Amino acid sequence: MTQMNMTPFSQPSAPRRTRTHLLLGILVGLAAGWLLVDRIQGFINDRTPAESRPVTPRGDLAADEKSTIELFERASPSVAYITSITRRRDFFGFNVYEIPQGTGSGFIWDDRGHIVTNYHVIMDAAKVEVTLADQSTWKAEFVGGDPSKDLAVLRISAPQSKLRPIDVGQSNNLRVGQKVFAIGNPFGLDHTLTTGVVSALGRTIPSFNSRTIEGVIQTDAAINPGNSGGPLLDSAGRLIGVNAQISSPSGGSVGVGFAVPVDIVNRVVPQLIRHGRVIRPYLGIRPVPDNYARQARIRGVIIASITAGGGAEAAGLRGSKYSRATNEIILGDIIQKIGDRPVASYDDLMTALEQHKVGDTVTVTFQRGDRLLSTKVHLHAGPQ
Repeated sequence: MTQMNMTPFSQPSAPRRTRTHLLLGILVGLAAGWLLVDRIQGFINDRTPAESRPVTPRGDLAADEKSTIELFERASPSVAYITSITRRRDFFGFNVYEIPQGTGSGFIWDDRGHIVTNYHVIMDAAKVEVTLADQSTWKAEFVGGDPSKDLAVLRISAPQSKLRPIDVGQSNNLRVGQKVFAIGNPFGLDHTLTTGVVSALGRTIPSFNSRTIEGVIQTDAAINPGNSGGPLLDSAGRLIGVNAQISSPSGGSVGVGFAVPVDIVNRVVPQLIRHGRVIRPYLGIRPVPDNYARQARIRGVIIASITAGGGAEAAGLRGSKYSRATNEIILGDIIQKIGDRPVASYDDLMTALEQHKVGDTVTVTFQRGDRLLSTKVHLHAGPQ
């Protein structure tokens, strides 16, 4: 039997294996390179900015837009930025620092440098600065204030060329629904315009000395902190009110703002400029505080005492007195009306008197014991 040589299955030689691996590596490298180049090209294409879109012609502005722009450009130079500054001592009490206390708005009243703002904007300030529309800042002198109406007047020494007095309108003929515009510096932002309508008229808001302000304008034009003291304008760009308060739990505008009507401003501001205060007509009485009257369930103003030489004394009104015989206080006359206007509190009494002037004669209806009487009282100027 012939024997066959059995040889194992043959393996490639070393040089052949090297060439095969090299070829495979080149192919894999080329494929990977192609994929990488493709990715990079795609990334570049994605990063290439798109061409700008052609601008569509706008056309002319709407008539109401033109009117609003014109109003703002005409009225804003009359609006000022108010900064109230207070003084604080350091911990040891040696050094005094000036610190901004608050900000608000105001407006130029006349070309003599008088600036009108809210009383609460500058209340308790050690120093006040006024910044005009051209960004020039001026030290302000306090001329006078009326906390009862939340109004104050400042004066700056700016040249007339920088002073553009605001146009003044009237508020007694306003109508709910008419457009209004508020310009101010809310949150310290320079000259901001908001728009809205007259939401309501004849509102009453509290002032800063336990008095109330009547006839107030309510608006939904956005009013925020910093708008206080700024003007509320009608569509003719005329002053119709001074923005004073907002009704908001958060302190930001919720569309319920209040402005002191310009008819009040136009009565108060000239007196503040002339006298530094408002000279109000005065009956010549000192009232019993309202809380005592309420405790006694008495409606009206109880006269505590009569001022010597005043109108009430001449008219025969009586004040309260102490009776030694009975060891009790005998109440004075209780004022019920001034003219046709009912009086339930001292605020009612003062508000009724403000409808008159010094020198006028008014009919005072009062209760004396069980009788309801009336008398004529000549109004004198109130005390300093």
